[in-house]
Amino acid sequence: MVLIIHSELNKNVCKALIAAEYVGVEVKMAENFQMGESNKTPEFLKMNPLGKVPALETPEGPIFESNAIARYVARLKPENTLFGSSPIEYGQIEQWVDFSALELDANMRAWVFPRLGYATYIKSAEESYISGVKRGLGALNTHLASRTFLVGDSVTLADIIMTCNLVNGFKFLFTKSFTSEFPHVERYFWTMVNQPNVRKIFGEIKQAEVLPPIPSAKKPEDKPKPEPKKEVKKEEAPKPKPEVAPEEEEAPKPKAKNPLDLLPPSPMVLDDWKRLYSNTKTNFREVAIKGFWDMYDPEGYSLWFCNYKYNDENTVSFVTMNKVGGFLQRMDLARKYAFGKMLIIGNEPPFKVKGLWLFRGTEIPKFVMDECYDMELYEWTKVDLSDEAQKERVNQMIEDFEPFEGEALLDAKCFK
Repeated sequence: MVLIIHSELNKNVCKALIAAEYVGVEVKMAENFQMGESNKTPEFLKMNPLGKVPALETPEGPIFESNAIARYVARLKPENTLFGSSPIEYGQIEQWVDFSALELDANMRAWVFPRLGYATYIKSAEESYISGVKRGLGALNTHLASRTFLVGDSVTLADIIMTCNLVNGFKFLFTKSFTSEFPHVERYFWTMVNQPNVRKIFGEIKQAEVLPPIPSAKKPEDKPKPEPKKEVKKEEAPKPKPEVAPEEEEAPKPKAKNPLDLLPPSPMVLDDWKRLYSNTKTNFREVAIKGFWDMYDPEGYSLWFCNYKYNDENTVSFVTMNKVGGFLQRMDLARKYAFGKMLIIGNEPPFKVKGLWLFRGTEIPKFVMDECYDMELYEWTKVDLSDEAQKERVNQMIEDFEPFEGEALLDAKCFK
């Protein structure tokens, strides 16, 4: 069986490469892959229509998403222990796979990207992401206080994916002073990267000594000193030349406007609705819900239901709630243009995650679909306002009505 990963080498690709070492299968990297070119070809888009990497080419068909690829590779030889030795261990492995992606990797990427120049640096946002990383590392540190590995007594897929997600943190963000707060995580990480199968893929890893500088804080390059003017004898003094205004530095180009800011004005003011929602404490139906429909502008806004595609995986309550919390955190880029309600439904697992979103414009904004990877984890359905049952469902989701669709609410979160 020939397995080919189409991507440049990165920590997400390493998940599958390390899993392949443990189960004893061969995974090759596609030759001459160039990011930005190879992933735009018709051949690649047949494997992943979004053009994202990595994508795995198998004799049975393509697979995309790095965790899915790693799972596939790990299952090629069923006798291995990467998925544990019992149903509970399998569930715990999947739990830590989700945790590493949603609580750690997402926050670490949002922390480091602006410092590497891939996104705009915002101090308050960075502080929020650092807080998220610390919260996740604190929980991980507590779990590892009496364990060598995440689940059981040997390396599992959870350890492989967790280690790959931690690598860039240790390389770019986690200085010694930072990891001193999380000694069990630090011990765990160096134990994992020195496992022979892991070290074979990553090689030697050096811990960050300092954080990458904030781009705007970089020192400007020293300008060459002007040469001293030559003295001019009085008798040779040249005739004064007409003054020439110094050339102005090119003004910075204005930041491109968000397409939603160019839409025709809407009579609905989103902040007014958010204020009404937040301030209504009694008679919610009569005040807030009625106020919403009085304000709602179907030509300037649209309503969408969303349903998590993998509800059967929501077997642990706190992991499910953290998953939704991470989604809302990553939706911060749309705060000016959106309002959302996310419901976690059920008293027992698997828990269902369903939501309602109000977006500026008549479609889901493209920049949200492009930049928030969680969006593709949900099925999106536009609310049919001519259907009274759907309008009532909107009302119930806004007010956290319980029981919702016959079930209790485990939690309800608001994005406003």
